[in-house]
Amino acid sequence: MKKLLYIVLTIAALDATSQDFDKNLASARSSYGAGDLENTRFAMEQMLRDLDMAIGKEILKMLPTSVASLSVNEKEDNLSGGAGFGGLFVHRSYGADPKTASIDIINNSPLINSLNAMLNMPMGGMMRDENQKQIKVQGYKSMLNRQVNSDTGKTGYELQIPMNNTLVTVKIDDTNEAEITQVANGLPLPKIATMAQ
Repeated sequence: MKKLLYIVLTIAALDATSQDFDKNLASARSSYGAGDLENTRFAMEQMLRDLDMAIGKEILKMLPTSVASLSVNEKEDNLSGGAGFGGLFVHRSYGADPKTASIDIINNSPLINSLNAMLNMPMGGMMRDENQKQIKVQGYKSMLNRQVNSDTGKTGYELQIPMNNTLVTVKIDDTNEAEITQVANGLPLPKIATMAQ
């Protein structure tokens, strides 16, 4: 109930989105009353897309303005919402070549099931390669992947944190395990998980 109230308040706070939401709600009601189920579904999908966009904007506000001494590239912020398979997608990047970082948040990610299976496999630790390891971030089982750039020889890391139906991915080039773990531990993961569900 608290989550629903928070979502409704978020939508009301975003005036333009709220207007679109109200317009699509009226359209859905009208179409449903007329027995036009196809247009009812379309209007409801638009409402869900508007809702995902409002939630994405709120999540962007929660993300840090700098990561590993790299400043945010707000012009590159990207978010999208889609009813059904697509779901919510939030992307924020930091820095510039040669050192960059990014945070991606995707709900209903197709990777969630396979990642959770790997993290919960009893013999999984013996079957992974040397560039992968399981760690816990704020109580969430996570997969840390080390990536060595064959051209520069520099090491980057990607940390995948599945939370219910949401996948948070933190990626930093030219870094170390301690730095990426510190960045991930600084994210408001419980709030993100609650909002993105």
